[in-house]
Amino acid sequence: MGKWHAHHILWLSLAAALATMGLKSLAWQLTGSVGYLSDALESVVNLLGAGFALTMFQYARRPPDDGHPFGHGKAEYFAAAFEGGMIFLAALAILVAAGERLLNPETLQALNLGTGLSVGAALINLAVARLLLRYGRALRSPALEGDGRHLMTDVWTTVGVVLGVGLAKWTGLLWLDPVVAIAVALHILHEGWQLLAKSANGLMDRALSPGTLTKLEQALQTMTPESCGFHRLRTRASGAQQFAEVDLQVPGDWTVRRAHDLADAAEHRLAELGVVATVHIEPVGSHGTDARQH
Repeated sequence: MGKWHAHHILWLSLAAALATMGLKSLAWQLTGSVGYLSDALESVVNLLGAGFALTMFQYARRPPDDGHPFGHGKAEYFAAAFEGGMIFLAALAILVAAGERLLNPETLQALNLGTGLSVGAALINLAVARLLLRYGRALRSPALEGDGRHLMTDVWTTVGVVLGVGLAKWTGLLWLDPVVAIAVALHILHEGWQLLAKSANGLMDRALSPGTLTKLEQALQTMTPESCGFHRLRTRASGAQQFAEVDLQVPGDWTVRRAHDLADAAEHRLAELGVVATVHIEPVGSHGTDARQH
């Protein structure tokens, strides 16, 4: 896509995580706000997640080998699972810090400068998140899309923290600062659960989307002779890779060569749609079906 490659986006995400972690940590040090501390801790997760996502993305694109004949595509789901696990640890640290601050409130300092630093970090995250989501969806990459979703969550987290800390300073209700931090912890816990659920779903060989299935069925229909039929289309996703299996029923008097040529043409047609297909040939009437398309 364009002049950018996916690994360039992940390197950019890594650099952005370093920059935003520094900005948010400085904002916390200047203000003493546990709200800003919670935001800084989430940036640590961003940094670790971006580094692991880059590693898994590169590993997932290794060619098939004897030990992994279907490739290494599922490695990307480990990046989402790792980031989800790190989010849980960050949320726990935030809850501990916020609980202590609720018991021992402190006055906030240098709020204007700290807020400016956090807003700058949020703008960096917003720009990188949009790129990650755009390329992640286009390349069907769980690592890119998961990193982008988390960064976008981080943007809204920062917005909430800035508003909450500002309200605490304006009203003089210092307990609002740790309450905002607790809300951030609960929010990112939800995000972490979604990442873990999505990675688990991917590792269990989820089927391709209904839209993709419709395209595959239409492609097979356009090349099916009246006496033949494609049946039992099964699909699965493995990271950015897509696989399909389908049965091709042919008349019993067809030669092996003729049946093979039709199966080969079907595999090439689905390959044009980005799907690695395997066609199983069987005689018409197998499994109690006829030659009509299912």
